[in-house]
Amino acid sequence: MTTDKCLALKQQIVEAGVHMIRAGLVYGTGGNISARLPGMDYFYVTPSGMAYESLKPEDIVGVDYEGNVVEGARRPSIEHMMHAGILRARPGVGAVAHTHSTYATAVASARMPIPPFLETVIATNGGREIKVADFAPAGSRELAEVAARTLGGDSAVLLANHGVIAVGRDLGEALGVCEVVEKAATVFLLSRIAGGPVPIPQETAARQAEFFRAMYGQGHHR
Repeated sequence: MTTDKCLALKQQIVEAGVHMIRAGLVYGTGGNISARLPGMDYFYVTPSGMAYESLKPEDIVGVDYEGNVVEGARRPSIEHMMHAGILRARPGVGAVAHTHSTYATAVASARMPIPPFLETVIATNGGREIKVADFAPAGSRELAEVAARTLGGDSAVLLANHGVIAVGRDLGEALGVCEVVEKAATVFLLSRIAGGPVPIPQETAARQAEFFRAMYGQGHHR
């Protein structure tokens, strides 16, 4: 792996962190981001407890899949084992984002999965609901295990009383999933006030998911 490509990826992680906080997906020093390049035997993750807008590429930490720091002088995010578990289980995933956005965290705290009631949810998560992982303490191996297990092959999972985990082929896709989940959670809660949401039939959601896989965007779907 060339030094230039690794430096570019670390810069992208820095920029993704700034985007997360400016978009209201996290606040303070909460949340975390990881990413890797094809062929890497480790991944990069944001450091623990540092403000996103102060980060520099040299602050990003390289961690292997056993949780050992292999590059950088900073302490990695306390959730680095959660990222390691997901990346180890999902070879096609290039980036993981963990956010604490308001409405998605509210839904997660109520332990309510988000059904595929919007086309954006259907397109993002293949016609399946966005599940809620059982509660486990932040930074624990238990949380790492339950998050990876509940996520399975999906694009996002809600962490009970905590926030959201989203994955993508790259940082842009992972952050896009976080934004879809937050918007869906907002509409979900508002529609409950109005007496809904009215579900989309499962067969229709499955057909729509297949349509999006085949026709939406410019190809190269997962």
